[in-house]
Amino acid sequence: MTRNLEYLTVSVLTKYLKRKFEADPYLKRVYLTGEISNFRLRPKHQYFSLKDQRAKISAIMFQSAFAKLKFRPEEGMKVLVSGYVSLYEASGQYQIYVDTMQPDGVGALYQAFEQLKTKLQEEGVFNLPKRLISKFPQRIAVITSPSGAVLRDIVTTVQRRFPIVQLVLFPTQVQGTQAADSLVQQLARVNELGNFDTIIMGRGGGSIEDLWPFNEERVARAILASQIPVISSVGHETDTTISDLVADLRAPTPTAAAELATPDLQQLLFDLQQLRTNLLQAVRVYLQHKRQQLDIYQQSYLFQHPQTLYQDYLQRVDQLTTKLETQTMQLIQTQRQHWRILQQSLQYTQPKISPLQEQVQQLQNNLQLNYDHYLGQQRQNVGNLIKNLDNLSPLKTLQRGYAVVSQAGQPLTKVAKLQLKLPLTIKLQDGVIEAQVENSKESDHG
Repeated sequence: MTRNLEYLTVSVLTKYLKRKFEADPYLKRVYLTGEISNFRLRPKHQYFSLKDQRAKISAIMFQSAFAKLKFRPEEGMKVLVSGYVSLYEASGQYQIYVDTMQPDGVGALYQAFEQLKTKLQEEGVFNLPKRLISKFPQRIAVITSPSGAVLRDIVTTVQRRFPIVQLVLFPTQVQGTQAADSLVQQLARVNELGNFDTIIMGRGGGSIEDLWPFNEERVARAILASQIPVISSVGHETDTTISDLVADLRAPTPTAAAELATPDLQQLLFDLQQLRTNLLQAVRVYLQHKRQQLDIYQQSYLFQHPQTLYQDYLQRVDQLTTKLETQTMQLIQTQRQHWRILQQSLQYTQPKISPLQEQVQQLQNNLQLNYDHYLGQQRQNVGNLIKNLDNLSPLKTLQRGYAVVSQAGQPLTKVAKLQLKLPLTIKLQDGVIEAQVENSKESDHG
């Protein structure tokens, strides 16, 4: 009986079932929600499963569809997918071919933002030292759209604050699929030129989709690789992008970016004027203090009576001279007494007179020579002391052609202190001149 039955091959049955899947209109576009399982990132096509508490279905997502995702699927993530269901003939397994995917409950772009933020944070990118923004820039590169309020706000603010700086626009797309590549290219171009102090990069506000180019990883890497400090100003104050996080400085608005990139020239000029005023005041105070010190010195007793400086030395010289004379006389008396003792001893010993007389005469001669030599040295020392003391005398200064000028009993040291038509006293070496000045002139060098 079984000989009359027609047996199908496995491949024929599988092909038949596949046609049933393809012909079913309900399986041509299927929308599923489930949890990702058995996911492992592959170089091209992605193979995984979708499951819930009671069932599981195999899934495949080809490279062309997977490349459009703004986030990276992860094990256990709940997602919303769309695609079509078919049967894979080689294994006889039905599966869903996924065309689109987005996180269930959280937007795909927000999920992608958080994933990239976490990735960069784990790399320590946000902890890298920030480059210092130039305080006095000469050239600033602006990477933004050539149309719109962003460029106008930056130009207006810079012209108001620091008009001497040069702004150079590097036009770029700031929205759309080509915007990220355009931003990367312009960042590379500015760094290749290299003659810029600061880069301002940004755009106006918008949705997360509009701002998305500034959340792309390749844009963040380009900012990190820049050798020129980057100020990021993307969206409104409440918007935060990956570019803002990796830039050297974030500005809430384009106007704020321009203010952060430039100093206020009017404030700088005011500060310089204030510093100049403070410096002049400090110099005046310093000079006044030194003049007061000079007046004190000029009015001091020693300055007005310089002879008191060497009076003690004169007294000391007199004391030394007296002491020298006394010691000399004592030495002579001692030597004479010794000589008399020798004479008396000769009378009692009755030696041979001639040799002893010659010896006595020689001793007398030596004594006289030594005394003359010693006395000459002491006189020379006293003379040197007197000469040195004499050199300190103000009279010596007068002998060299100088004069001491005084007015009203006070020494006159500056033209500024001269009182015209009042008598002057000019003391010279050999006398005093009484004079009166009709006119005076101060020297140019003060």
